[in-house]
Amino acid sequence: MRASRLFLASLAASTVLAAPAQAARVLAPHRAVYDLSLKDASDRSGITGLSGRMVYEFNGSACEGYTVTFRFVSRIQTQDASRMSDQQTTTFEEGDGKLFSFVTKSYMDQELEKEVRGTATRDDKGLNVELTRPDIEEIELQSTQFPTQHLMQLIDKANAGETFYETTLFDGSEDANEVMTTTIVVGKPVAPAGNDPELPKLQSLSKDRFWPVDIAYFGKPDDETEPGEELPQYRISFKLHENGLTRDLVMDYGDFSMTGKLVDLSLFEPAKPCSN
Repeated sequence: MRASRLFLASLAASTVLAAPAQAARVLAPHRAVYDLSLKDASDRSGITGLSGRMVYEFNGSACEGYTVTFRFVSRIQTQDASRMSDQQTTTFEEGDGKLFSFVTKSYMDQELEKEVRGTATRDDKGLNVELTRPDIEEIELQSTQFPTQHLMQLIDKANAGETFYETTLFDGSEDANEVMTTTIVVGKPVAPAGNDPELPKLQSLSKDRFWPVDIAYFGKPDDETEPGEELPQYRISFKLHENGLTRDLVMDYGDFSMTGKLVDLSLFEPAKPCSN
């Protein structure tokens, strides 16, 4: 399950401070907590229940680079068993978007199942990924953007009134060997409703307008896939506030889907301005 992509890419849930149009966008350090629950599940999935929690913490600036720590814990019930998965990810992205390092550890029932660790560097010729776990490996991919760039692009296009666009992304998830294509749909901005269940957790942000956003993630097509017939590996929808906060999540993996509701939000001190 590409759980990490939800936060390390388009949803980074960062709070954006007001800045002049010509200035670099500033992302505020924060911590957001989301409760997970099952939305739908097909008979094929075998899933009868799901619960869990996501915790996302963002720190840094364009000068220092951006650090993200993310944890996704879920318990999935089937008719025969109950299993707990625990994914822990730490990433660092340079402010200029040329270097991205990542470590992801995946546990199943408290046993380490997989660790992926590496660094990706970007230039005009392409993307070079150097993995140290699970094996030492070097991978050449097409040039693309990293998660924080992907997030800032989404916010800028929403502010500009763009309703649909396509772009690519590398975030180090799964086997860290693939550039994903994302198609993004942005709805018209609206104000939160008075009966919005997440409203009390927004604090000073409770009156901020938001855009409904839907993102589909596509990997490399199979050899047998005909052009135009590619299906997304999964898709997500959410409410994106003007300040960058993402909430009211729906993650659709095809055979099942889950929701993520904001239950706690802590805004930290803003990063200091870059020194000349």
